[in-house]
Amino acid sequence: MKLIIGNRAYSSWSLRGWLACKQSGLDFEEVVVPLYDDEWERRREGGEFAPSSGKVPILWDDDMVVWDSLAIIDFLNDKTGGTRFWPGEDAPRAMARSMAAEMHSSYLALRRACPMNIREVFPQKDASADVLADLSRIMELWAQARARFGGGGDFLFGEFGAVDIMFAPVVTRIVTYQLPVPRFAPAYMQAVLNHRWMQDWIAAAQEEDWVIERFEQPAL
Repeated sequence: MKLIIGNRAYSSWSLRGWLACKQSGLDFEEVVVPLYDDEWERRREGGEFAPSSGKVPILWDDDMVVWDSLAIIDFLNDKTGGTRFWPGEDAPRAMARSMAAEMHSSYLALRRACPMNIREVFPQKDASADVLADLSRIMELWAQARARFGGGGDFLFGEFGAVDIMFAPVVTRIVTYQLPVPRFAPAYMQAVLNHRWMQDWIAAAQEEDWVIERFEQPAL
């Protein structure tokens, strides 16, 4: 398999796709493509990017191709026998799938106001009402998952899985913009940040030379 991703510092969807590949336990080649450089438009028109219209991440498995991080999770879940990504029991699995889908389609205010920059911690600012509403909903979901199904470990449903993969960039955004969270949340956030794969991703982001100036300014 070959996974094409963007800059580790900025590309939240690439982080999700990469974590999914790591969670699968399968061997894969990793290809990093710098976003928005001088070659970006030409590169994204190439054959490897055609199925996704130039978006990352995109996963090739021989002649099969999957793009969009949630689709990559489901593809790899099927490929590995359905045991690595979602809770095994019906009730937690139903909630986990709903949370992952909501993360995939929602929280536009948070995404727009707080673009991912995993290398920075900006001075704290007052967040907008829309950003705080998104954050409140996310905290509500985290609290419910931890209270109902998280007793078996440090993550939302106990063991690290698809939902933690989907929310991992939110954890980094909260840190980058010093967003306010309730007392229960830092323990979960620290568990995500301390995960060995997240540590590998963060370390690799620090090594990147690429800089996208519009993501280097405090937002909100």
